[in-house]
This record gives sequence, structure tokens and C-alpha cells, in this order.
Amino acid sequence: MPTIQQHRAAMRQLHQGGCFVIPNPWDVGSARYLQSLGFKALATTSSGAAWSMGMPDNKITLGMALAHIQGMVEASEVPVNADFESGFARDPAGVAGNVALCLETGVAALSIEDSRRDPQRPLYELAEAVERLRAARAAIDERGGGALLVGRAECFLTGHAEPLKEAARRLEAYAEAGADVLYAPGVKTREDIALLVRTVAPKPLNVLSMPAMQLSVAELADLGVRRISVGGALARAAWGGFMRAAQEIAQQGSFTALAEAASGATLDRFFTEDRARRKARR
Repeated sequence: MPTIQQHRAAMRQLHQGGCFVIPNPWDVGSARYLQSLGFKALATTSSGAAWSMGMPDNKITLGMALAHIQGMVEASEVPVNADFESGFARDPAGVAGNVALCLETGVAALSIEDSRRDPQRPLYELAEAVERLRAARAAIDERGGGALLVGRAECFLTGHAEPLKEAARRLEAYAEAGADVLYAPGVKTREDIALLVRTVAPKPLNVLSMPAMQLSVAELADLGVRRISVGGALARAAWGGFMRAAQEIAQQGSFTALAEAASGATLDRFFTEDRARRKARR
């Protein structure tokens, strides 16, 4: 099995050139299946994790998040990026301390966002957001090992009046503050994506793929995007199938939606083979 240092080196190498997809599993089983498809890295999803625990997004505790991240790292043979929300602390010192705890799980990268979860003041003021990122950067550097820091600007998701302009301003500042990867979830158009790529260059930009984009991996790569994630979309796809089938049973008394379910034999075969393969590698 690769060491933590090898995972972090591999994650860093993935960001050096080209474009790759880093999908977001929400539990151990989904992580292992995604690995079987050949993805080179995985990223946790705060929303998918929360829903799997019966909670809304951004409402799980630090302890719950760390336990989930630890489980995902242990289940994965590829590097894992932790969606570490807003660092589970308001002040920079608290962010630094929690980042240190997150690094102990063995993650190869982690993200810190600038959302305050306050409808009246959705985002941290830029100066404060920068200090929080600098604290996270210092915590990573003090412990060595080369974990990547992802700086997230939540302007598109919080109803900012000028989301592109503000995201560009913030991502540029986050890059200067030590973020290795920059991310503004919610950007959709070719023009806006290309602008953010230029803004953060030569550092890599992560883009959240959404149906409204109608852009393929190749098209995003042509725009200069280095990394593509899907957030909670895979978890939502799974929940969508489950909810449609359950609602049909409850409301109509019929079971036709279950015909689209994966077979038990297919799942048992996959996890049996996956377990044997993992055991052979130890």
C-alpha cells in the first residue's frame, strides 16, 4: 500500500499538467467502486457525507467529519482530498488546529472555503478569509509531507451580486496566501471558466462539473482546467434512484423502479473481488 507521503506526492504530480477528474464518493463502498474504474484520486463531499449520516450539508461536527475522512482514506488506495468545509472554526488559530487534525487522517489534500453559513454575511471578509488560509498553510507546512491546500471562493453559491469579479479577486488573493489549488464552485460558462484559469495561472483551477455547463472533460481541459470534481452529484444520483423507488412503493404500491437497481450478484462479485485484490496487495 502506498504511504501517506507517496499519496501526497502522487496528488501533487496530478496537478502538474493536463486535466483529471477527481470524483466524490460518499462512503466506503462508493470509494472502492470509483477506484475500480481507474480514477487516480478521490475527494470527499461534505454534502454526501452529511446525507449518509442523516444530516443536512454543513451541519456535521468536526468529530463526525474527521471520522468520515479517516474512513475514506483507509478505504482508498489512491490519494484523497478532504472537503473540510470552512475548517470547523471561525478564527485562524482554530482553523490551523483543525487542519492539523485533518492531516492526521492521512489526506493528500484538503480544502478550506470562505463561507460563513450566515445569510446576512455569507462570506468572510477577504482579509479574514486570507488569514484563515494562511493559518491552514502554516499548519500544513509545519507538519511537512506536502499535502495540498485548496482555496475555495463560494461567491457563486452564496448569491453574491458580482460572483465572477469577486471570485477572481478572492482566488488571486488565496493563491498569494499559499493555496496550491483554487476553486470557485458554481462557475458555469466557458468565458467565466477561462477567466478564472487565467486569474490563478500558473496554479491549477478546480471546476465543479454541473449539467448546466454542458461541457465535457475534453472541453474543460481545452479551457485550461486542471481538475474536475462533481461534489455531491454522485450521492444525489444514488439518492434520486432510491427516492423514486421508495416513493413508488409508498404511493403507488408498485415496484417497477426497482428494475433499474444493480443486481445483488453484481455487487457481491465486485466487493468479493475487491476484497481479495486488496488482501493480496498487503
